[in-house]
Amino acid sequence: MAGKLSFDQLKSAVASGEIDTVLTASVDMQGRLIGKRFVAQFFVDSAYEETHGCNYLMADDIDMEPVPGYKAASWSKGYGDFVMKPDLSTIRPVPWLEKTALVICDAQDHHTREDLPHSPRGILRRQLKRLEERGYIAYFASELEFFLFSETYATARDKYWQKLDTASPYIGDYLIDITSKEEGYMRRLRNELSAAGIPIECSKGEWGPGQEEINGRYAEALEMADRHVFMKNGAKEIAHQEGKAVTFMAKYNYDLAGNSSHIHNSVWSADGKTPLFFDKNAPWTLSELGRQWSAGQIKYAREYTYFLAPYINSYKRFQAGTFAPTKIMWSEDNRTAGFRLCGEGSKAIRMECRIGGADLNPYLAFAALIAAGLAGLDEKLELQKPFVGDAYQASRLPEIPKTLRDATETLNKSKLLRQAFGDDVVDHYVHTARWEQMEYDRRITDWELHRGFERY
Repeated sequence: MAGKLSFDQLKSAVASGEIDTVLTASVDMQGRLIGKRFVAQFFVDSAYEETHGCNYLMADDIDMEPVPGYKAASWSKGYGDFVMKPDLSTIRPVPWLEKTALVICDAQDHHTREDLPHSPRGILRRQLKRLEERGYIAYFASELEFFLFSETYATARDKYWQKLDTASPYIGDYLIDITSKEEGYMRRLRNELSAAGIPIECSKGEWGPGQEEINGRYAEALEMADRHVFMKNGAKEIAHQEGKAVTFMAKYNYDLAGNSSHIHNSVWSADGKTPLFFDKNAPWTLSELGRQWSAGQIKYAREYTYFLAPYINSYKRFQAGTFAPTKIMWSEDNRTAGFRLCGEGSKAIRMECRIGGADLNPYLAFAALIAAGLAGLDEKLELQKPFVGDAYQASRLPEIPKTLRDATETLNKSKLLRQAFGDDVVDHYVHTARWEQMEYDRRITDWELHRGFERY
């Protein structure tokens, strides 16, 4: 049994005993799968219609602590339920878990049965509907980078996440002999994701000791976001089974490369057959629609950076000379730029946004990029000439926000995202970001103790 399953195929697999557990999972604000494990027979008999979860799950922090001050959910409102509505088009086996399948659920209001406005999957759905109304669909692909450790999660905790043994002590970027030593884990990851119906193209060593990259084939935006969260979940679960650990932190070690999640995107006709970015007679073979779309993403990049870099740690990745961008501009096949044109001269032409880290939530990141692209179409923006050279050394170019605080306040003032997402949604995520900042500001760090315990 491989690939995605229809509901009828799931019922048959349950009847034959191939599947005895169904995971019903929504996606939280951090991009993680949250949900329940159902006895498979009960799921196909009745739970396929809906189940429920506590609404604090969309109003908490990364430590899963309920956060005060949210309008959508609070102690004063009693933390009631939201509906988890299974999207039966998302059923797939989980090859690394015995006799298990997973279905992704939409988070809906308990009373209206509408998508929760602040749920990540609901936010992306609304932007895709705006595209659909114009006769378009968006194809996305998100690369995923992570560090692989010859540690368990338990030994990593015992070491306070310091001086961890990476899978290789050397940079293995594209090197076959070094990555062959990591192949026991990576081969399993590639093959078991493929068996779950996620077309994996390749994996490779990245620009850090023990750093890996895995790439899946592009897909329609919602499907790609679903694949992205399943891939991350699988990478962590398989690592645990193999006695290893992985991290998708944007910058787990300041001296090493960061973990990126580059996002490739383009617009196609509603039937998915005609690439609307490609025009062989246009500048850079990028159509007017493609130029306007890209110009919108570049113009509003500072306003949506939070959705590409949602944590304090995210901003430590933006360092010169590390293949992570620091400036907002576009270029032709230039890895120092915030945006890179790929596939020039072919129907695969697309814009790659290089700002995002592997800690992003793909639904929120894709939705923000679509909203900015649509603004570019509406405003008929002109795409400036591509930057040439080393963007790290260039002056007078717009800079990516340097801190979470900067990105949060820029988001808070964004007329574009307030119009596209709604005030309540923007306020929800601004509150999330401010809480993250407050938690960091009030905690005593190892750095403070080291400097201050005996010195002042």
